[in-house]
Amino acid sequence: MKLNPEKEVIETVAKIMLISARTAPKAKGEDEIVTAIVTQEEKEAIARQMEVIGEQATHKFFKRDAQNVRDAEGLILVGLNFKKPAGVNCGACGYDCNSIIKQKTYEVEYSGPVCTIRVIDLGIAIGSLVSVAKELGVDNRVMYSVGVAAKKLGFMDSQIILGIPLSIKGKNIFFDRKPV
Repeated sequence: MKLNPEKEVIETVAKIMLISARTAPKAKGEDEIVTAIVTQEEKEAIARQMEVIGEQATHKFFKRDAQNVRDAEGLILVGLNFKKPAGVNCGACGYDCNSIIKQKTYEVEYSGPVCTIRVIDLGIAIGSLVSVAKELGVDNRVMYSVGVAAKKLGFMDSQIILGIPLSIKGKNIFFDRKPV
């Protein structure tokens, strides 16, 4: 008899989630979304990096989130690899579509500037993939902290990265977390 066989499907669930991100609607049908399933070794490296970042007074929550990452059975990353603006000249990024690509890139925790329409595409993709997890009964949480650590470690060629840890336990590990 195998105990807790449901945990063996986490990679399959992650792959199905990433399909949903890939097929989510995108502006003009142009896809700048990047996805990855993190290995156990990479997951630990991200958690360690989160703890390092969590030493900063403004980022103490990274340490709490690092424990969630360690406790999760799986972890996926979703990012935006911005190459060209959507071409609608909405101005939400602070520039027009011709001048945004000429701007000097700045690096803080994420890189910018990026096209706001492309960031909306990222949000739609994330909404699509977490809805799949919920439909399949897999607890998850979208985490900025995971993405910052993954970006610092150079895990994805993306200006913006978000991480989604996946958990299959009797109680949702992302619920009742202590405030920092």
